[in-house]
Amino acid sequence: MNINIRERFEKEEHEFLSKYAAFADQSKGRDYPEEESPMRTMFQRDRDRIIHSKSFRRLKHKTQVFLAPYGDHYRTRLTHTLEVSQIARSIAKAIRANEDLTEAIALGHDLGHTPFGHAGERALTKVSGRPFRHNEQSVRVVEKLENNGKGLNLTWEVRNGILCHKTSLEPATLEGDIVRMSDKIAYINHDIDDGIRAEILQEEDLPRDLTNILGHSTRDRLNTIILNIVENSQDTSRVTMTKEVSDALFDLRQYMFEELYTNQRAKGEEGKACDIIEMLYQHYYENPQDMTKEYEDMLSNGESKETVVCDYISGMTDNYAVMKYSEYFIPQGWGMF
Repeated sequence: MNINIRERFEKEEHEFLSKYAAFADQSKGRDYPEEESPMRTMFQRDRDRIIHSKSFRRLKHKTQVFLAPYGDHYRTRLTHTLEVSQIARSIAKAIRANEDLTEAIALGHDLGHTPFGHAGERALTKVSGRPFRHNEQSVRVVEKLENNGKGLNLTWEVRNGILCHKTSLEPATLEGDIVRMSDKIAYINHDIDDGIRAEILQEEDLPRDLTNILGHSTRDRLNTIILNIVENSQDTSRVTMTKEVSDALFDLRQYMFEELYTNQRAKGEEGKACDIIEMLYQHYYENPQDMTKEYEDMLSNGESKETVVCDYISGMTDNYAVMKYSEYFIPQGWGMF
């Protein structure tokens, strides 16, 4: 290729982006060095690898909040991921952060989520006797489990952003910080939307003192929060909001925990989901030969059984987990004679 488009992109990053942005040609690199692409920067390649991964495709059949809802318009883990990506990219572009790195982190941040949402996470923690954290599992997916055990060999910056998207952690980059905040903005607002769709919440029931600040619809709240971040995060190393908007957002998050995330109509099936996860774990722990060959090979290569069984189950979609549970524990119908 006579024209090196990647080098042009890298040059444009230095001309346009904030001094606090991460630059692709200054990445800490990959665990295994690779020849550079003539067309794409390192962060662009990471984004594309995540989109083309099997783990990313499986997100479409993993629970966000509502287990097995009736209706086509409830969020799944995949649509949540896409909404996080869109919010994060909007912020990154407006404050001149690296949009490619931001998008890669956003698209990969939930790859390690279990079936049945956080209920599956809690069930694996209980049955395995060790904490199962989806952010850590997401990193394990891209480092170890994808690509037939070879991993995706992503850059350090993308993996750090994926690991540190939880509130309690501090990302190393501005772009990771954007995704960490965008994750919360996305789920608080789209979960309100889904809660209203399920007739568990009503817009007029939301705390008036909070909606007077943030807005009286999902669209208005997103607009208020994103604009506030953009206005207050120019030429800074971290995204920030005014105290009024920040306090209102996190008070609204607390309201959601009280009114939706523990609501029996939304979460009434979680006990069954946890039973499925726990019984599948016991089955595979006692019958590792029932896992696919790549996971058996991991055991042969010295990985602990607890880790491998958690890897296998956390990679399942909701549908696949139910199917395997039925196969192992539900009596099959008699055939025709």
